[in-house]
Amino acid sequence: MTEFVSKIDKEKRKQAAELLRSHYIKLIEQVKREEPPVLEIPKRTLTNTIYDKERKLLLLGPEKLRRNFLDLNEAKKFMQTVLMASIIYEALVNDEYPTIRDLYYRGKHTLILREPSGKSYEENTWDEQDESDDVIVDIEVYTKLLREEMLILSKEKGKVVGDMRIRSGNDVIDLSKMGHGAYAIEPTPDFIEFLDYNAEFVLVIEKDAVFQQLHRIGFWKQYKAILITSSGQPDRATRRFVRRLNEELKLPVYILTDADPYGWYIYSVFRIGSIQLSHESERLATPDAKFLGVSMTDIFGDRSKKPYLTEQERKNFIIKAKDVDIKRALELKSYEWFKTKAWEKEVSMFLEKKSKLEIEAMASKGLKFLAFNYIPEKIKNNDYIA
Repeated sequence: MTEFVSKIDKEKRKQAAELLRSHYIKLIEQVKREEPPVLEIPKRTLTNTIYDKERKLLLLGPEKLRRNFLDLNEAKKFMQTVLMASIIYEALVNDEYPTIRDLYYRGKHTLILREPSGKSYEENTWDEQDESDDVIVDIEVYTKLLREEMLILSKEKGKVVGDMRIRSGNDVIDLSKMGHGAYAIEPTPDFIEFLDYNAEFVLVIEKDAVFQQLHRIGFWKQYKAILITSSGQPDRATRRFVRRLNEELKLPVYILTDADPYGWYIYSVFRIGSIQLSHESERLATPDAKFLGVSMTDIFGDRSKKPYLTEQERKNFIIKAKDVDIKRALELKSYEWFKTKAWEKEVSMFLEKKSKLEIEAMASKGLKFLAFNYIPEKIKNNDYIA
């Protein structure tokens, strides 16, 4: 089977196995010195998550937790971490491609523990997948290896189309010849090699349906764009792929979402990272990404620009905000990275109007309007929020 495995898979597998081994061999060295085995892992807590204004990234702070094998409160978590690391290591050296679900089952078993008195009881390694998933993230934080770099696979979510050739595994794929479909961004985006491209910018679209509309109408061909959809909240692979396009190919990135707090948060996840994955923001976030729309000022206008919708279109397309939308908007106001003049204006207008708008409303105004007026005009006029 190994003869069919791509060269880059073999190289990445070897690198990950060696790095994983180098981190955990420290535990053996501690035991040889007759010291209690201890893992020091950065804390993944909200209180240890900081927003770096200069770098425009959400990052983990300096606080660390000590996972001591001889501490009864930490012993189980210590065991889970070492167990999962050994399972991942075995998968790497045995040329396997586990999913996070596979890893959950591989480590799920029951231990029978006996006390000196002879009394015995059972202890599960973990009960739910949330436990094993959390341990995988701890290993990422400890080793600074993305799970994708350890060849742990996940469901593909993002899609891309454009005038671009890439190498994935042993195959060259032309992203301009996908028919009415699109290339599903693989769960190991760092293994992709960019061969050549003819594009001037990247447009990331929250909604898959709008992505399909723009693809079929030929938007990316006319405007030399790499078109990507995150299909809602972006997965890690899509975020990493977008970051690479911006960082390595120097292509500007624009984000198009619904005009509501959830769409705006999706934009911020692409741009500065997420609270949950702040430990990987440096590799997953794209600080130069710009919010193209849809914005509240696009809907209602302000002193500096006219709205894109007429009064009648606003009556037809606007959706009344729900309580959960209001609550989410108030949360955004509290986030440091939304405390800019432009975003404070947008969020305040949303709370005042208590109204939201989906991207599809712009397409309902006319797909050609969305593709050949709204989007290109906003890019041309630098009408975006950075």
